[in-house]
Amino acid sequence: MDIKDHIRGIPDFPKPGILFYDISTLLAHPDAWQVAMGRMVRKVAPFQPDILVGIESRGFLVAAPLALKLGCGFVMARKSGKLPGKTVSFTYDLEYGTDTIEVQDDAIQPGQRVVVLDDLLATGGTLEAAIELCRKVGGDVTGAAAIIELSFLKGRDKLDVPFEALVSYDD
Repeated sequence: MDIKDHIRGIPDFPKPGILFYDISTLLAHPDAWQVAMGRMVRKVAPFQPDILVGIESRGFLVAAPLALKLGCGFVMARKSGKLPGKTVSFTYDLEYGTDTIEVQDDAIQPGQRVVVLDDLLATGGTLEAAIELCRKVGGDVTGAAAIIELSFLKGRDKLDVPFEALVSYDD
């Protein structure tokens, strides 16, 4: 099965000139979603994770079911102010400005093996920040993965951990 057949391209979203790769159509197709998660298991299992960290919000859709299949925990990395209780934050630079992501301070135990997941890797800034956040709380980040990689944006070059993707778009 070609997973790309179940990913819809939406032109000019969220702004003109951007082609948005929408996984909603993949999520809505039970056979394709099952195949995608099975393939993600094969890509992520070699990293031997204790915890999967999903980046808000579509990363949750990847990490949570994958954690169930791998028999490990799931942690949410969210935008500032969205998690209850005590949190640890990491602020990072964007093309224009900054952003902050957080995890709950007790969500990752020191030394736990962590894999960070999102639906898509573009320029790599958010995934890089999530990796640094996990390290800040003591996690041992062994890898990262996404369903889609926009390889022409060279986001994987920012990462200092192994990265896996199910599909790649070259332009």
